Amino acid sequence: MNLEQLTGFFQWMTIINVGLLIFSAVILMLLRQTVTRMHGRLFGLTESQVAVVSYGYLGLYKIFVIVFNIVPYVALRLL
Repeated sequence: MNLEQLTGFFQWMTIINVGLLIFSAVILMLLRQTVTRMHGRLFGLTESQVAVVSYGYLGLYKIFVIVFNIVPYVALRLL
């Protein structure tokens, strides 16, 4: 795999993961009551616990996207 292929791979990986992150955030914002009710019933969580878990999920996923997708892509583009 050459440098151009690797850069293209990280570019598409970044696009897909950022899109998934944005989609997840929008769904959690728009369908908050539905998500809270569904996860509360499935896992026996209160509304505040679901909010904390959702916020933690989005934050951790954002960090993973930055560290494992965006930073390697930018580093490859700088080469």
